[in-house]
Amino acid sequence: MPKILLVEDNEMNRDMLSRRLERKGYEVVMALDGQQGVDMAASESPDLILMDMSLPVLDGWDATKAIKGNDSTQGIPVIALTAHAMTGDEEQARAAGCDDYDTKPVDLARLLGKIEGLLGGSAAG
Repeated sequence: MPKILLVEDNEMNRDMLSRRLERKGYEVVMALDGQQGVDMAASESPDLILMDMSLPVLDGWDATKAIKGNDSTQGIPVIALTAHAMTGDEEQARAAGCDDYDTKPVDLARLLGKIEGLLGGSAAG
């Protein structure tokens, strides 16, 4: 069962997305801020990270840079999630090291397609 680290500070978003992913057969672990996300990327060894960009302590941009700058976590695919879909955001996410980018509110079918693409088609459930 592929493990996804969901880094999201909004409880409602975290709850909704984690339940929907678990129903699709993914194991979901959660971090509430960017620093916790960086720490859990190392301790949990997830198969993929969903990274909110607007986070307390350490924002998603810097958290992704830290994950991609660490030899033990740099290979984990990161999908940026942002509600602030403005021109240049996707480029900024990719410059920070994100492997893909998606907007909120999340379109689950579209997000699952991106997750499955990055996991090499090893779709859960």
